[in-house]
Amino acid sequence: MSEVPNNGDPPPGIRLTTAEWGMWQAFRNGSEHDLRSGEAELDDPNGDHEWGPQRTVRARVVALLLLHGPPPLLGRVASLQLTGVYITGRLDLSGGTVEPYFEFRQCRFEQEVLLHECRLVTARMIDCHIPRLEAARMSTEGDLHLPRCTIPGGVRLTDASIGTDLMLNEMTVGRGERVRSLSADGIQVAQDLQASLMLAQGEVSLRGAEIGGSLFMYGSVLRGCNGQYALYAPQMTVEHFAHFASSGPRQLPVVHGTTPPGGTSWPPPDEHSHMVRRVKRFECTGGVKLDDGRFGDSLVLDDARFNLQRDQELSLRRVQTPELCFTPERPGGGRVVLAGATVDNLVDRVESWPVDEGLWMAGFTYQNLIPRGPFTLAQRLRWLETATPEYAPEPYEQLAAVMRNSGEDADARAVLLAKQRRRRETLPLAAKLWGYLQDWTVAYGYRPGQAALWMAVLWASGAVLFARQPPDPLKPGESPHWNAPLYVLDLLLPVIDLGQDSRWKPAGAYQWTAAALIMLGWVLATTVAAGATRLLRRQ
Repeated sequence: MSEVPNNGDPPPGIRLTTAEWGMWQAFRNGSEHDLRSGEAELDDPNGDHEWGPQRTVRARVVALLLLHGPPPLLGRVASLQLTGVYITGRLDLSGGTVEPYFEFRQCRFEQEVLLHECRLVTARMIDCHIPRLEAARMSTEGDLHLPRCTIPGGVRLTDASIGTDLMLNEMTVGRGERVRSLSADGIQVAQDLQASLMLAQGEVSLRGAEIGGSLFMYGSVLRGCNGQYALYAPQMTVEHFAHFASSGPRQLPVVHGTTPPGGTSWPPPDEHSHMVRRVKRFECTGGVKLDDGRFGDSLVLDDARFNLQRDQELSLRRVQTPELCFTPERPGGGRVVLAGATVDNLVDRVESWPVDEGLWMAGFTYQNLIPRGPFTLAQRLRWLETATPEYAPEPYEQLAAVMRNSGEDADARAVLLAKQRRRRETLPLAAKLWGYLQDWTVAYGYRPGQAALWMAVLWASGAVLFARQPPDPLKPGESPHWNAPLYVLDLLLPVIDLGQDSRWKPAGAYQWTAAALIMLGWVLATTVAAGATRLLRRQ
């Protein structure tokens, strides 16, 4: 294509239509070129109505303006602002450098848009119909906005670099003949990635994405296909927050990032937008993979809905974040996997966790529990049982440590007692019977009050027994005055010598009874001492 003459006229051989000539002049003037009819039904870029020659421009002329456009009029800044325009042919800016600002509103593209390795300043395509957008390794100094666009063939932003914000709010994106609707592996967004109320018919892939601000997916609906993932985002890094939550008047923040006031209006002011006017859940139909993700402030899964098949997972393996808010609807199938995840605060509610072996969390560590709503100790223990269909001590020890650090010593001991009872079921018969005896008598040492009660029962029973039949003195004339309660107490208390048990000589069944009291005394007294030691250490 010939270069544009310095006088601002089109190059020789380019015959512009009336619509294109108006676009050419609007570009030099830096003004909007609006070809809408004024009727909402006729101006819908996704409608069935044909847009005639009066609204049609060629992609070849659009590319000419963006790549080699004429100089602006004096006192103006050249920019391409098209509204209600039908762009025919393939818009191919691959490998080019686009310096002018451009914004397309309610435009219809005949063919796909190609932006491979294109360098842009700021690009906004709003409420447009685009068959497919190919923009791998594209870079922008400012924003890339695609709100309310319909892109049935999918979007590819692999390894793209966005200088400020990436906005995909209310976008409807399909997958065409591919598996993925949005492929953005390795994308780098300097500030926020906003994808609220997005509808994706196909896998959304953000593997290795780096987001310098926050990720917002309020009320978005992601639908995988053929058993694939709905959201595939392992190794993703988000500097601040990642929100997969409901949208609504109170839940949805209106503005994030630093989009200038003269840029894309948000929320859209016209009556066609449903943004922040209705409550809508974040919903995934298909697996979700956030393995090895890093979230600087929090990862929020609030009031979300995950529709998982039996072999699908909501996978948070080895995720690291200061706060995990896990308060979605309870998944009806599949598994929730937290293996190896590390969080400081776990915000959860009992209704959100799966049941029937649907939870895996081996190696999951957390420092504080912040339940939303009632979450009793019995429910927390059932939570552990769900996560450990086969006995594993680590989840119990982790929960007990968290409760002990928060001052709930009694609950911590109850958790460790539950651990011993789960362990008992894996032991051989003899060890299992011994375990039942320990549980029945001293509760494995985690209930020292129970041991003290047994001590009192044994003391009273022994005192009654030996009071009826005092033993003979070991050395006649040298034995102290007979005192049955004191004698039994001397048998039960180890180490302490009250001067009774060594001065009398029980015989027959009483001798066996004395020996049994001595052994039981050692066990029970040790348990009481251990419980008292733990209490004093805590205080």
